[in-house]
This record gives sequence, C-alpha cells and structure tokens, in this order.
Amino acid sequence: MPEGDAHVTPDSALNRRSFLARSAAITAVPAATILAGGVLAQPASADVLPDYAPIPPSALGPALNAQGYFVGRVRKNLYWVTDGTYQAAFLTTRDGVVLFDAPPTIGNNLQRAIDQIAASTRVSNRVTHIVYSHYHADHVGASSLFGRGVVRVGHVETKRLLARDNDAVPLPDVTFETRRTLRVGGERIDLAWHGANHSPDNIFIHLPDHDTLMLVDINLPGWAPYDSFNVNEDVPGSIAAAATAMSYRWRHFIGGHMGRLGTRDDMVVYQQYVSDLIDGVKEAVVAVDPTPFFTRYGNNSWAAVQTYQAAQLDYAAAPVIEKYTGVLAAVDVYTASTAFMLLESVRLDQGFGSQIHP
Repeated sequence: MPEGDAHVTPDSALNRRSFLARSAAITAVPAATILAGGVLAQPASADVLPDYAPIPPSALGPALNAQGYFVGRVRKNLYWVTDGTYQAAFLTTRDGVVLFDAPPTIGNNLQRAIDQIAASTRVSNRVTHIVYSHYHADHVGASSLFGRGVVRVGHVETKRLLARDNDAVPLPDVTFETRRTLRVGGERIDLAWHGANHSPDNIFIHLPDHDTLMLVDINLPGWAPYDSFNVNEDVPGSIAAAATAMSYRWRHFIGGHMGRLGTRDDMVVYQQYVSDLIDGVKEAVVAVDPTPFFTRYGNNSWAAVQTYQAAQLDYAAAPVIEKYTGVLAAVDVYTASTAFMLLESVRLDQGFGSQIHP
C-alpha cells in the first residue's frame, strides 16, 4: 500500500453509495428540511439552486469502497480513514491500536478499516487508546463504540467541556494541560496544546517518527474553510495555529475533514488565502463609505449595519474568490462568511478602524 494516498484520478468518481456517505456525513449542519413535528419542508427545486465553480480534481481524495470509507497508509504503520467528509487516523503497535478521533459519520467503519489493515499486516486489531483532538461531537461522537476497556486521552479542557455538554461521549481517562508524550507499543506520539484556536481545547498531534501532524478543523486541505471560518471559536488563535503547525517537522497532514491528506504546500496556500482575506477586510473598512446605508435606513440600525457590512464583505471577498477559484474547492461558497469572521476579529480583537469620539 503506497504511503500518503491523497489524490484521485478522474475515473475514481463517487458511486451512489459514496455519495450517500458524503451526504450523511454533514451531521454538523442542522436538518433544515425537517420541521417540528416531523413534517417535511417543501423540497427546493434544482432549477432555483445557485451554481458554483467546479471542484478542482486536486481537492478530491481516493474513491470510497462499498462500505463507504477509504483507508490508506500515511507512513509505515500509521493509517488514515475517511468517508470523504470526515477523517480519523490510527497507529498499529505491538500492544494494540491507537485511534485518533472517532467521527460518528465514519462510525463502525473505523473498526472495519482497522480490521482490514490488521488482517493484511498481521497485527492486532484491538483498539487500546483513543486520542481526542477536541471535544466536538462530530469528531469524537463514536468513541463509545469501543467500550470501556480503552484508555482515552485528551486535554483537560476537553474533559471539562464533555462533562458539561455531552454525556454520550466517554470522558478522557488521561488528561494533560500543555504537553504529553504517549509511548504505546514502542511508538511515540507527542500531544501539545498551544492555546485556544478552533475550540478552547484543540490540540496538535505530532508523530515525529511518521513525519505527520494531525490538527483538526484549521486547514481542510484542498478546500476553502467551512462556514464562518470553520466556525472557529478563537479567530486570532486559529490564524496563529497554522503558523505553529509550520514550526513542526512533518510531510503529511491530517486536517480532520474532506477526502485527502495535506502537504506543507497546502498549508502555505491556506495561510496565503487567510492573509489575502485579512488584507481585503482591512481595505474594505477604509474604502467602503457607511453614509449611504445609514442615510437610507435611518433609525433601523441593524438594516444599516447589515447592508454596510455586506458591502464590505463583497469588497473583501470578491478578489479572493477570483484568485483562488480552481485552486481551493468551494472558495465561492463560504469565503464571504469567513470574511465576516475576519472582519469582526480585526475590528473587535485588534481594534482596527476603531475611532474614539472627540
């Protein structure tokens, strides 16, 4: 099995099973088509749905199998699993398997993937450890499938947040605050917390002997960020996380989402995309005149602010969308919402454009 399987060929199109797996994977998005009481909303007509730019082939990963997953080698005895939208990874050792995250959309396919590799490499298929990247249910919600006899590892804040918000996910048995090195079956796994980013507890998972870094929900290789800058809870921390990631030694990147692995070049493109948007947002703060909006809407402050900010976002996002179309998948889908998060960050976190009344 080749290392770092990452890209697809044009003939590896998704079959119907793969399409359904991808569709089911978007569990983080509310089921907007279902109303209270179980009544289905009127389905949208394809004729009125918007058109978007084609997805670059370089953004797509390997085809899924009949069960709706792909498993491949990252390097040596480190493997990754994807359903085309979510990702997990696992490390086979002489003492058992270390699993990194347990997305519910992959669910029981995690064990199937482990079984597949164990059978072909003649190693144990027993999961002994699960490392949580962070507390969000879309990444750890299937942890309970592996029972109670597993050592679960996570940040101290992961344990606190799970205990507060989600009693369906088993709490970490082993926690750490800043750094911890796990040694399991002769293998080394370095865990580190460098401050809040996507979430307050999101950690860096580094496997130095496998030239791999796993950092979830920051850079989604080949794709523009998801809605509202990946719904990052700490925007400055999320921007800084990419630079911190580049300070590590790695060749292979596991971002937690979409269908392929990442490279250092992917991280460079992501950083430039964010930098370009920040530059555009700052230009928009200066260039877009608020006067027409507040004149038009008078004492309806929210209408004035909404339309004013919409003009700012269009000013900032339009050239970035044009630049990265064909480079990053779906750049025309969520870039405006990412620009909004960056606009609010430069305005509120940095105070850019703020004026003190004389």
